[in-house]
Amino acid sequence: MMSLSGRRATNQKGELIMTQRFKRLSHSLYECKYHIVFCPKYRFRIFKDAIGEYARQQAYQLCKQKEQVVVMELNVQPDHIHLVVEIPPKYSVSEFMGYLKGKMAIRLFQQYESLGRRYWGRHLWARGYCVSTIGLDEEKIRKYVQWQEQQEKQVEVVQGK
Repeated sequence: MMSLSGRRATNQKGELIMTQRFKRLSHSLYECKYHIVFCPKYRFRIFKDAIGEYARQQAYQLCKQKEQVVVMELNVQPDHIHLVVEIPPKYSVSEFMGYLKGKMAIRLFQQYESLGRRYWGRHLWARGYCVSTIGLDEEKIRKYVQWQEQQEKQVEVVQGK
């Protein structure tokens, strides 16, 4: 049996042990996982085909550029993006999302000039985002993100898109 007291994980004998579940910074032991959903302005269905694949690649690439940020799941839907990500406590979620949405918008506008005509003022994203922390229900959330993609494909088959 293990217990977590303060910043130390101990076994029954009171010996300090490190678990794979927690990561370490210089002064902290952490597990900070988040489920984040964000969408383009007006919820236009722009992430189809090549644009969707490019957005997926850019999300992975931008997250890699932030030290110790790990993408656990990523699902790009035509009108929104689901991201399950581990962010160290040295970054706030709002700081990370400002970085991700800002850089991704710049890259999408550079790669796809047609988006610039649709989004005047070069404002690609809706202002906010939805974020929830992931604790013991991480597996349920991961299955939900995967299930969402399957449901969207079924809807597209029925609608003939």
